[in-house]
Amino acid sequence: QVQLVESGGGLVQAGGSLRLSCAASGSIFSINSMGWYRQAPGKQRELVADITGGGSTDYVDSVKGRFTISRVNAKNTVYLQMSSLQPEDTGVYYCKAVVTGWSGKKDYWGTGTLVTVSS
Repeated sequence: QVQLVESGGGLVQAGGSLRLSCAASGSIFSINSMGWYRQAPGKQRELVADITGGGSTDYVDSVKGRFTISRVNAKNTVYLQMSSLQPEDTGVYYCKAVVTGWSGKKDYWGTGTLVTVSS
Protein backbone atom coordinates (compact mmCIF):
# COMPACT_ATOMS: atom_id res chain seq x y z
CA GLN A 1 0.00 0.00 0.00
CA VAL A 2 1.05 3.57 -0.71
CA GLN A 3 0.22 6.66 1.29
CA LEU A 4 0.43 10.29 0.24
CA VAL A 5 0.59 12.93 2.96
CA GLU A 6 0.08 16.57 2.04
CA SER A 7 0.94 19.63 4.09
CA GLY A 8 1.28 23.38 3.74
CA GLY A 9 -2.26 24.59 3.14
CA GLY A 10 -3.80 27.47 5.03
CA LEU A 11 -5.29 30.94 4.88
CA VAL A 12 -3.45 33.66 2.99
CA GLN A 13 -4.29 37.11 1.68
CA ALA A 14 -4.45 37.81 -2.03
CA GLY A 15 -0.97 38.36 -3.39
CA GLY A 16 0.58 36.07 -0.81
CA SER A 17 2.43 32.78 -1.14
CA LEU A 18 2.16 29.23 0.12
CA ARG A 19 4.19 26.09 -0.39
CA LEU A 20 2.52 22.71 -0.49
CA SER A 21 4.37 19.45 0.10
CA CYS A 22 3.36 15.85 -0.57
CA ALA A 23 5.38 12.85 0.55
CA ALA A 24 4.73 9.34 -0.73
CA SER A 25 5.56 6.28 1.34
CA GLY A 26 4.90 2.56 1.34
CA SER A 27 5.52 -0.21 -1.17
CA ILE A 28 7.05 1.88 -3.95
CA PHE A 29 9.24 0.55 -6.72
CA SER A 30 9.16 3.77 -8.68
CA ILE A 31 7.06 6.89 -9.07
CA ASN A 32 6.19 8.01 -12.56
CA SER A 33 4.41 11.35 -12.54
CA MET A 34 3.37 13.37 -9.49
CA GLY A 35 0.92 16.20 -9.58
CA TRP A 36 -1.36 18.62 -7.84
CA TYR A 37 -5.08 18.94 -8.46
CA ARG A 38 -7.55 21.30 -6.87
CA GLN A 39 -11.26 21.37 -6.31
CA ALA A 40 -12.99 24.67 -5.71
CA PRO A 41 -16.40 24.78 -4.02
CA GLY A 42 -19.07 23.66 -6.45
CA LYS A 43 -16.58 22.83 -9.19
CA GLN A 44 -14.94 19.72 -10.56
CA ARG A 45 -11.44 18.71 -9.62
CA GLU A 46 -8.89 20.08 -12.08
CA LEU A 47 -5.23 19.49 -12.76
CA VAL A 48 -3.07 22.37 -11.53
CA ALA A 49 0.41 21.06 -12.33
CA ASP A 50 2.26 17.82 -12.81
CA ILE A 51 5.85 16.68 -13.15
CA THR A 52 7.38 13.54 -14.60
CA GLY A 53 10.23 11.57 -13.11
CA GLY A 54 12.53 13.27 -15.57
CA GLY A 55 11.40 16.71 -14.48
CA SER A 56 9.10 17.71 -17.33
CA THR A 57 6.31 19.93 -16.09
CA ASP A 58 2.86 20.99 -17.19
CA TYR A 59 0.58 23.68 -15.77
CA VAL A 60 -2.98 24.80 -16.21
CA ASP A 61 -2.99 28.16 -17.97
CA SER A 62 -4.42 30.04 -14.99
CA VAL A 63 -1.35 29.35 -12.80
CA LYS A 64 1.45 29.66 -15.33
CA GLY A 65 4.05 32.14 -14.13
CA ARG A 66 2.70 32.04 -10.55
CA PHE A 67 3.05 28.40 -9.46
CA THR A 68 6.09 26.14 -9.65
CA ILE A 69 6.03 22.39 -9.22
CA SER A 70 9.15 20.48 -8.24
CA ARG A 71 10.07 17.09 -6.83
CA VAL A 72 12.86 15.37 -4.96
CA ASN A 73 12.93 11.81 -6.25
CA ALA A 74 15.12 10.53 -3.44
CA LYS A 75 12.46 11.63 -0.96
CA ASN A 76 9.41 10.66 -3.07
CA THR A 77 8.21 14.19 -2.46
CA VAL A 78 6.57 16.78 -4.66
CA TYR A 79 6.18 20.48 -3.92
CA LEU A 80 3.99 23.25 -5.22
CA GLN A 81 5.25 26.78 -4.68
CA MET A 82 2.33 29.15 -5.11
CA SER A 83 2.86 32.88 -5.46
CA SER A 84 0.64 35.86 -6.28
CA LEU A 85 -2.30 33.88 -4.97
CA GLN A 86 -5.75 35.03 -5.92
CA PRO A 87 -9.18 34.25 -4.41
CA GLU A 88 -9.92 32.02 -7.38
CA ASP A 89 -7.06 29.77 -6.27
CA THR A 90 -9.09 28.81 -3.22
CA GLY A 91 -9.90 25.14 -2.95
CA VAL A 92 -8.82 21.77 -1.66
CA TYR A 93 -5.51 20.78 -3.19
CA TYR A 94 -4.89 17.07 -3.75
CA CYS A 95 -1.63 15.33 -4.49
CA LYS A 96 -1.61 12.47 -6.98
CA ALA A 97 1.16 10.01 -7.74
CA VAL A 98 1.38 7.34 -10.39
CA VAL A 99 3.23 4.59 -8.58
CA THR A 100 4.66 1.27 -9.68
CA GLY A 101 4.59 -1.18 -6.79
CA TRP A 102 3.77 -4.79 -5.99
CA SER A 103 0.31 -4.30 -7.55
CA GLY A 104 1.67 -2.82 -10.77
CA LYS A 105 1.11 0.78 -11.84
CA LYS A 106 -1.65 2.57 -9.96
CA ASP A 107 -2.85 6.09 -9.16
CA TYR A 108 -2.76 7.16 -5.53
CA TRP A 109 -4.30 10.28 -4.01
CA GLY A 110 -3.74 12.23 -0.85
CA THR A 111 -6.62 13.35 1.34
CA GLY A 112 -6.22 17.00 0.40
CA THR A 113 -5.14 20.23 2.01
CA LEU A 114 -7.29 23.37 2.07
CA VAL A 115 -6.01 26.59 0.59
CA THR A 116 -8.06 29.71 1.25
CA VAL A 117 -7.15 33.02 -0.36
CA SER A 118 -8.92 36.06 1.02
CA SER A 119 -9.45 39.23 -0.97
